[in-house]
Amino acid sequence: MKNLFSVIFTLCITISLWAQNPNVGDHYLYCHMSDRGEWTAYAVSKDGIHFQDLIEGDSIFSAHKLARIEGGTRDAYICRKHDNSGYIMVTTDMCVRKSNKWNNYGIDLLSSVDLINWESVTFDFRQGPSIFSDPESPDPYKDYSTICRVWAPQIFWDPEYVWSNGKKGGYMIYYSLLNTPEEGYDRMYYSYADEDFKTLTKPKLLFDWGYATIDCDINYLESDGLYHMMIKKEGGKPGIFTASSKDLTSGWGEPVDDDFVSFEGKLMCEGVSTFRVDGEEGWRVAYIQYSTHPKHYRICKADKYLRNFNSPVDIDGVSSPQHGSFMKITAEEYNRLLNWHNEEMAKRSR
Repeated sequence: MKNLFSVIFTLCITISLWAQNPNVGDHYLYCHMSDRGEWTAYAVSKDGIHFQDLIEGDSIFSAHKLARIEGGTRDAYICRKHDNSGYIMVTTDMCVRKSNKWNNYGIDLLSSVDLINWESVTFDFRQGPSIFSDPESPDPYKDYSTICRVWAPQIFWDPEYVWSNGKKGGYMIYYSLLNTPEEGYDRMYYSYADEDFKTLTKPKLLFDWGYATIDCDINYLESDGLYHMMIKKEGGKPGIFTASSKDLTSGWGEPVDDDFVSFEGKLMCEGVSTFRVDGEEGWRVAYIQYSTHPKHYRICKADKYLRNFNSPVDIDGVSSPQHGSFMKITAEEYNRLLNWHNEEMAKRSR
């Protein structure tokens, strides 16, 4: 009985820690769009530096079934639910190979309890106010039907968000939007999803710097108590830049022009994703350099303030890397994914 009490006590402490810091673990998952096709793939790592493809980099779920607009899932962003009750993911619902154009119309919100089996809700923004959970809120557009891009959504848990019923806490989903008849370039917007991760509020403008911006990645830094953004600028001096704010949904000042991801010179880069590796004070910054053949998925270092970028290298061990995200996982989760990988590979060999 004493041993049982000890196990339960340890489990409770562990769950409590997870709730306070959901990005725990000493192993790593890279969840990404495959460069071989518009599906979502996994790679895992024990150190955050050397990775291994799972199921040969093939799709971890049926994009055709879970992406109900175009049947493609691009730009996967994965994280734990804030209370550690499962995992959530957002993807760009888009399939250029099917549509033959660089337009799309919505995003997919996905949920899982085991990282293996996923379900989704699809939001086609062209359908307008009826798909959103707050019909009383102002509309960003006169006509939603002409929306032609909804790109690269990501997630940030906001415990201070207040719903209309007074409940606090929601998942901020931020993404770029383009509605050509009503705006001249891609701008960053945000919505909120509920704790069930099945509803979405109307888009609100996050900021407008006067030129196109896409592929935003936001983190809160304890080093200076600010929210930091890495983002692709397509105007002014193009490239991947950083900006900061005291508030999550407002106050995003102009990006820092004298300290940005400059290693690639005039080569084009996008799809930025930041993460931390155990034992390091600073950050890792991943991105795709896509204007050469072959492309290069690069990871560089930054300091604890997400500045002073240095030491870029190609990602190691991933056969077809593309725009994605990184999440720390536990040894148990790592082994669960490896076991799933082994089972799937065994099925293929029969």
